[in-house]
Amino acid sequence: MKPQLKVMETERNYDIKDISLSDRGKKRIEWANNDMPVLRLVKERFEKERPLSGLKMSACLHVTAETANLVRTLKTGGADILLCASNPLSTQDDVAAALVKYYQIPVYAIKGEDNDTYYKHLDAAIKHNPVITMDDGADLVSTIHSKYPQMSGQIIASMEETTTGVIRLRAMERDRALKFPVIAVNDAETKHLFDNRYGTGQSTVDGIIRATDILLAGKTVIVSGYGWCGKGFAMRVRGMGANVIITEINPLRAIEAAMDGLRVMPMIQAAKEGDLFCTVTGDMHIIRKEHIAVMKDGAMLCNSGHFDIEIDIKGLKELSVKVNKNVRDFVDEYILKDGRRIYLLGEGRLINLAAAEGHPASVMDMSFAVQSLASEYAVKQKGNLGPMVYNIPKEIDEWVASLKLKSMGLEIDKLTDEQKKYLESWERGT
Repeated sequence: MKPQLKVMETERNYDIKDISLSDRGKKRIEWANNDMPVLRLVKERFEKERPLSGLKMSACLHVTAETANLVRTLKTGGADILLCASNPLSTQDDVAAALVKYYQIPVYAIKGEDNDTYYKHLDAAIKHNPVITMDDGADLVSTIHSKYPQMSGQIIASMEETTTGVIRLRAMERDRALKFPVIAVNDAETKHLFDNRYGTGQSTVDGIIRATDILLAGKTVIVSGYGWCGKGFAMRVRGMGANVIITEINPLRAIEAAMDGLRVMPMIQAAKEGDLFCTVTGDMHIIRKEHIAVMKDGAMLCNSGHFDIEIDIKGLKELSVKVNKNVRDFVDEYILKDGRRIYLLGEGRLINLAAAEGHPASVMDMSFAVQSLASEYAVKQKGNLGPMVYNIPKEIDEWVASLKLKSMGLEIDKLTDEQKKYLESWERGT
């Protein structure tokens, strides 16, 4: 018999859309939990050992069913945790309601919240007075550094979940602006190999199709960036019959794309051919006015990088004489001066979360197991880590991968003693 979940009856320490959505959110959280076996094993151990006992944590993450299972795990481990949204369009309002009502976790997140509300929620997370933080894009860390620098000394460490955030944090480290340790969860192999490639690949296609209902077969799809996210998305749309073109600034990735059988060209050339454009770079203004000016009538633009700056939306507005909002859910139509129509999906924000549900739970299972274990590692290393960006210890990555294999019913070989000795020696040659 399942234990009954208690309903929060404390004073209001949250800001969500509608608490009455909580029952639907609880079902969604439980459904995701079914497909997160590694995180469940972490949660079971955390319940026994309580490695985060008494520690205040603030997490600025996408508020989804999968994230709900992460914060439940951290709370089970003893953390006093608060959750706010890392993107104004990624919140699942029913999940936020369920976390508040059934799991007594303060949440500050409303799907579609404006910029002022977004930063008000960040402030609430900081005023929670955390000693550990989690980020998806580094907004929480950067806000602490800029608005609450006096708090830096109390932070044991922060965990960063996404490529864009790691880019920002490594820039802070280079400039000697970073004041506390950060663990780059994004750079764990179980994260970028699977979450970015398989998760982003599938969920980006999901978001585009939900928003537009287009047939991808026969379309010319421009993928800007051939990192792990770009590879995953390109692989999926190519498999669905699209003609895929890659734009890149990295010569190694461009060669890789060409050798994978994809066309490679500059954006100004690709802009004339594309039916659908998707940016996945982590940089700004990948699609600019000069590109939009030569696009086909009916071209669709979307982004699956973290922030809504990869497409120059201001430039798109300047080229337009009229904007028709929500011609479909998450689709805005921009009418250019010559009558051509350009469609912007999900307001240029993460299309996989703005128009769909983000990554499948089985992928986030690995990423969030790593997040949980990274938090435990940071606590154990308290005082030993300087203000730098650190990679995930290899043993955490391999432990998570091994458990995932086991959950999939797969086994692998082990080295024999003879093989180990050979790999550790230098004497034997041909």
